[in-house]
Amino acid sequence: MKRYSKLIIAAIIALIFIGTFVFLWQKSQPKEVVYNEFTPKLDSIQKTTIITGKIEPRNEVNIKPQISGIISELLKEPGDYVNAGDVIAKVKVIPDMAQLSSAEMRVRLAEINLKQAETDFQREENLFKQNLVSADEFDKIKISLSQAKHEKLAAQDALEVVRDGVSKSNAKASSTLIRSTISGVILDIPVKVGNSVILSNTFNDGTTIATVANMNDLIFRGNIDETEVGQLVSGMNMKITIGALQDLKFDAALEYVSPKAVESNGTNQFEIKAAVKLSEGGKIRAGYSANAEIVLAKADKVLSIPESAIEFSGDSTFVYIVKGEGKNKTYDRTYVETGLSDGVNIEIKKGLTNKDKVRGPEIVTDDKD
Repeated sequence: MKRYSKLIIAAIIALIFIGTFVFLWQKSQPKEVVYNEFTPKLDSIQKTTIITGKIEPRNEVNIKPQISGIISELLKEPGDYVNAGDVIAKVKVIPDMAQLSSAEMRVRLAEINLKQAETDFQREENLFKQNLVSADEFDKIKISLSQAKHEKLAAQDALEVVRDGVSKSNAKASSTLIRSTISGVILDIPVKVGNSVILSNTFNDGTTIATVANMNDLIFRGNIDETEVGQLVSGMNMKITIGALQDLKFDAALEYVSPKAVESNGTNQFEIKAAVKLSEGGKIRAGYSANAEIVLAKADKVLSIPESAIEFSGDSTFVYIVKGEGKNKTYDRTYVETGLSDGVNIEIKKGLTNKDKVRGPEIVTDDKD
């Protein structure tokens, strides 16, 4: 029994040794290289670029007060539609004491002058009835009285404007009523009742009461790299995608390319604007982030192959044309003239026909087996 056991163990060791030797020998043998092969075909190739930007109203206006004061009432809310001239808010005037004092003094002087003019008129009228003064002198006194009356009215109006922000004679055009200057949607009302506001002047921009925009006229605003801006032409079509709205898409037409670049993240970028064409019933909000896809170049019905089959050597391009079949298969390195590329396929202008077959990248096999 011991003799048979030793023979069995020796046989097992011999089989393991022989199997290991065969496995290593097979691994050391050169493998046949297999390549993908492509046949040129007629196709349309287009080069596109994606521009990141956002949607904005073309006409967005900040409504500012014509007087300083305190917000006493807000008549509209963000999201409301307003027509030009609609009242958005009311302002209670807090008069400037120096201006108020000056206006009150003007009223008192106007009253004194009016009393004097009335006295002069009565005296001159009595003399005129007695034919003691000429009609010309009487007319001058009459004109002076009329001027004194108008001056008092003007002084009273000025006092009411300074004190109340509105006078009886211009109540409909009161500067205490903040009106929209355009028709559109109210995007924001950054003030509340009780807030102090100031009018716009040379030294400050004034307080914004509301922001109003025409949401039916929107534009896409973004930046494009300097390497691609030279291919843009006014009127080019763009496809706008808004990711926040389940990839909602709109058409747009390029209408503006900035003549000057701005530096962004170490590269020169040019601002562009495109008019968004809203579909019927389509509503989007201002400020949405969006991507614009624009076709920079296009070639229709041209001979093309996958760009992975191209060998680039300096400024020249080559392909390997398949010759023969089976074990007699060879690859002939051939110069070709290329054209437009979309990053996947490339146009072949010269050097190939649709009857040729070209070698592609090597097929990688799984070595585990």
